Amino acid sequence: MSAEAADRVAAVTSSRPGTPLQTSWFEFLLDDSLLEKHLQKSNPDPAPVQLIIQFLEQASKPSVNEQNQVQPPADNRRNRTLKLLALKVAAHMKWDLEVLEKGLTIPVLNMLLNELLCVSKVPPGVKHVDLDLSTLPPTTAMAVIIYNRWAIRTIVLSSFPEKQTKPGPHQINMQLKEQAADSISVLEGAVRLKKDFYVHTMRTLDLLAADTAANGETESSTAGLRISADELHCQVHYDLGGIFFHQGCTDLPIYEKARDHFRQTKELLKKLDSTVHVHLDEKRLAGYWNACRALTGDCDPSDPQTTPYDQINSLIRAHNYPAVIEAFIKDNISRSLPNHFRRSVLREFLYKVQQGESGLDEVCHKLCVCNGVRDALEGEILSVRFQQLLLKPSKEVVDFILEVCTRSLEKDRPSEASRRNMANFLKTLCESLEDLSLVFVVSSHKLFMELLKEEERKVLVEQMRKRSATINLSAKPLPSFYDIPASASVNIGQLEQQLILSLEPRRIRQILIELHGLAERPFWRVNSKWEVPPDYINVILGIKDNLTKDLVYILMAKGLHCISIKDFAHARQLFSACLELVTEFSPKLRQVMLNEILLMEVRAHETMAAEGSKERPPPDLVSRVRGYLEMRIHDLPLRQVVGEECVAFMLNWRENDYLTLQVSPSLVMNNPYIKLGQLLASTCKELPGPKESRRTAKELWDVVVQICSISIQHKRNSDGRIGLIKQRESSMALYLLIFVLFLQEPLVLTTLISLFVRLHKDMRKIIPFNSMYTARTTQNVPICVLSSIQAVDVEAVAVTVKELVSYALTLNPNNQSWLITQADIYFVTNQYSAALNLYLQAGAVCSDFFTKAVPPDIYTDQVLKRMIKCCSMLNCHTQVAVLCQFLREVDYMTAFKALQEQNRYVSHTYPSYIHHKRGETEKRQIAIKAIGQTELNTSNPEEVLQLAAQKRKKRFLQAMAKLYF
Repeated sequence: MSAEAADRVAAVTSSRPGTPLQTSWFEFLLDDSLLEKHLQKSNPDPAPVQLIIQFLEQASKPSVNEQNQVQPPADNRRNRTLKLLALKVAAHMKWDLEVLEKGLTIPVLNMLLNELLCVSKVPPGVKHVDLDLSTLPPTTAMAVIIYNRWAIRTIVLSSFPEKQTKPGPHQINMQLKEQAADSISVLEGAVRLKKDFYVHTMRTLDLLAADTAANGETESSTAGLRISADELHCQVHYDLGGIFFHQGCTDLPIYEKARDHFRQTKELLKKLDSTVHVHLDEKRLAGYWNACRALTGDCDPSDPQTTPYDQINSLIRAHNYPAVIEAFIKDNISRSLPNHFRRSVLREFLYKVQQGESGLDEVCHKLCVCNGVRDALEGEILSVRFQQLLLKPSKEVVDFILEVCTRSLEKDRPSEASRRNMANFLKTLCESLEDLSLVFVVSSHKLFMELLKEEERKVLVEQMRKRSATINLSAKPLPSFYDIPASASVNIGQLEQQLILSLEPRRIRQILIELHGLAERPFWRVNSKWEVPPDYINVILGIKDNLTKDLVYILMAKGLHCISIKDFAHARQLFSACLELVTEFSPKLRQVMLNEILLMEVRAHETMAAEGSKERPPPDLVSRVRGYLEMRIHDLPLRQVVGEECVAFMLNWRENDYLTLQVSPSLVMNNPYIKLGQLLASTCKELPGPKESRRTAKELWDVVVQICSISIQHKRNSDGRIGLIKQRESSMALYLLIFVLFLQEPLVLTTLISLFVRLHKDMRKIIPFNSMYTARTTQNVPICVLSSIQAVDVEAVAVTVKELVSYALTLNPNNQSWLITQADIYFVTNQYSAALNLYLQAGAVCSDFFTKAVPPDIYTDQVLKRMIKCCSMLNCHTQVAVLCQFLREVDYMTAFKALQEQNRYVSHTYPSYIHHKRGETEKRQIAIKAIGQTELNTSNPEEVLQLAAQKRKKRFLQAMAKLYF
C-alpha cells in the first residue's frame, strides 16, 4: 500500500477530529539536529517518553532471514543510533526516574538503563556490588547508581496492590528482587562518597557517538551534568528508606533502618538551597516518616512536636483505647485528622476483632459513632456500618451518640452549618430508631431541644405517632409496629416496590435498612431483571453481611441497567455509592467497581462521539484506560468486555504506539480480541510509514483465521450486546461482531474489512471479491495458505463480512470504498438491484451527484462490468449498451447483443436533406442547428468529443440514479 493511498484511507470523512501529523521516528535518523529542536518545543508531539518507546521498539525489532526465520535484532549503525537517540531523550529529561517510571513500562526502562550502562563503559560481566565507585569515571559511577536506584524503586512500586501502573514481566521482577541486597549495598556505598557526581548529557552522548571519547573528555571529572553530593545523597537515602520500609513488613526491626534513612532525607532537604536534581514526593516522605515513628515507637505523646497521627498511634500501641476514643471526640471539633485516617483506625480494630481479640467490640462501636458524628457535622453520607449500628442499638449506644453529639459542637459559638447539620442528624437518628422508647430518649435530650425549632419537633413527633396510632410516646413502650405481622406484610410490599423504582443511592440504602428490620431474606432477588455479570456473582454473594450484600448487588445491577439505556448520570451516582461502600471492606470489590466505572466512562464518551461530539477524551480517562490495560492483579474477577472496549477505545483515538507496546501480556493471552486489537494497532501504525517486516500483518491474519475456526467453543453471558448472534456458538467470528460494534476509527475498520474479504475470497474462490478497498488495504496482508480449510466456518465469515460492512456504513454512509464493498457482497449473492443501487451511490458521493466525472479508481472496469451484469440481469438492455461504452475499451459485442442487432447508423446530414427535398424550411433549419452541437457533430476535434461524451455520461448516470435511488 502506497503512502499516498494510506493517506487517502486515513483521511476518510469521519465524525472524529483529525489528529495533527506527528514527527515520525525515522525522521530523527535523517536529521541530526531535529531531536534537540523537537525537545525544545513547549508541547512536543510525540512526547519525550513516547520517543524513547519508539526508538527502542524499532531498535529491538527482530529481523527475518531468507529462510523466513526470526533473527535477533541486528547490531548495525541504524539500531545503535536509535538506542543513542533514546538515551539523549532521557538525558534531556535529566534522568528523572519519577517521570520515566510513569511513562515507560519496566521492560522498556530496563532496556534504556542497560544501554546507559553500556555506553557509560560499566565493565561487563562484573557484579555492580563488586565495583569500587570511587575509582570509576564519574559518568560510569552515576550510571551504576541510577540503575540500582531504579531496581529497588521498581521492587517497591510493584508491591503496591492498587497502583501497579507499570508492572513488568514476572522474570524481570524476580531478577530485581534476587539482586535487591546487591543494589542496596551499591547505594549504601554511594552515600559514603563525599564527592560530586556527573551524569551524561546530550552533548556527552554526542561525543560518544562521534567516537571522540579517545581524548578522555567524556571520562573526565567534569564531563556531563553536575549533581552535588548532598543532592544525590538526599535522593538515595529516600530510595533506601522506601526499600527498607517495604521489607519491614516481614522483619519489623528493619523499620528502624527505614526511619534513619528518611530522617537523613529530611535533614538534607532542609540543608539544600536548590533541589533541582532531587525528585521525590514530600507528602509521601512525610507519610513514611510518620509511619516509621509509629511502628518503631519513636514518638512521645507529650512532645509538643508530635503530630496527631503520632499521638493516636502511640495510644494504640499502649492499648490505651479510652484515650483513642477521647482523641476522636476532640478531633470532631478541631478536625485535624483526615477522615480516611480515622476510618483506617476503625478498620484496624475491626481486623483485630476478626482475628479473635476479645473486648474490642465496644471500642469499635464507639469509634464508629465518633466517625458517624464527624460525617454528620460535615454533611457527608453516613457510612453503612453506622447505619447497621442503628438497626437494634442498646440504650447505652444511644446515650453515647448523644454524648458525642453534645461534645462535638463548639461550646462558645458553633457555626450555623454545624448546628444545621447536627439538627438534621438528630432527626435522622429519630427516624432510624425502631424502639420508640429510644426515640423518646433522643427527642427529650437537651441538645435536641436546642437545635430543633418547636415546629420541627412537633412535625417529627407527629411522624412518630403515625408509626403506630396505639403507641403514646409518653406511655410505657409497646412492641414496634415493625413487629406486627399485618403491618409488616403491607409495608414490605410497599418498600419492595419503592426499591425497584428508586435510582437514588441514599434512598435505596434507607429502604434496605427498613426491609432488613422487617425480615431477614435476600432482597437482591426482589426483581428478576436485576442482573450482575456472572464474573462477579461469587464475590458479591460471598459478602457475609446480608444488608451489605443486597446493597452492593442492587447498586451494581441498577447501574448496569442505566448504562444499557445510556442514562450515565444515574449510573455514575449508583456506581460511586457502590465504590464508597465496598472500599470499606473489600479491596477486590473496590478494584471491580473501579473497572466498571472505567467501562461506564468509556461508553459515555464513545456515545458522545457517535452522536457527533468531536471532543477528544480527557487525559485522565486515557490514563485510566492505560492503567487497566497494564494491570496485573492476580485473583481478581475481570470481565472480558472491559478489556475489549478499552482496546477499542484506544484504537478509536489512534493510540497505536501505546497498544503496540504496553498492553498486559496476561490480558492478551486470555482474550483473543485484545490480541486482535493489539495487532490491528501495529498494522495500522505501519501502513503509512516505510515498509518494514510484514510479520505483524502475518500475525494479524493468523488471529483472524483462529477467530473464524469452528473448533474453538466460545461463550459469553449477557452483556446487553449479544442478541444479534446469541444463537450461534460454533464460531468466534460471530462474537467478533460484538467487538466491532465498539470500533469507530476508519482505518481500523478498513483493515478488518479487507482481512475478512480476503479470507472469504480464499475460502470460496467462486466469489470474485476484488473491490478497491481490498486492493488498497490488503497489500500489507500477506497471502497465506490455510492449513485446514475445513476448520474455518465459511458461513460465519460471510455473515461477519456483511455485518461488518453494514456497521461501517452506519458510521459513514458516504464512504465510497465501503459502498463498493457492500455492493460486491450483494452482487455475489445475486441481489442485482441492491448492488446497482450501491454502485451508483458510490459514484454519486465522489462526484457531487455526477456533476463531476467519477474518478477512475472508483469506477474501474471491473466495477463497470458488474454494473453491466446487474443491468443485464434486470433486463435493462439499453442501459447495458450505454454502460458498455464507459469501459476503457468499449465492449461492442455485448452492446450490440443488448440492442439485439437493432443498431442503426443514421448520418447526421440525412435529416437536413430530407427536409430540404420536402420544402420544409423551418424543420431544415432546426436540423442544421442540431447538427452543429458538439454532442452530435463527429467532425469536431477529439478533445471536444471527449468533453461531449463526459457530459452525456453524467446525464446518463444522473438518470440512472433517479431510477434506482
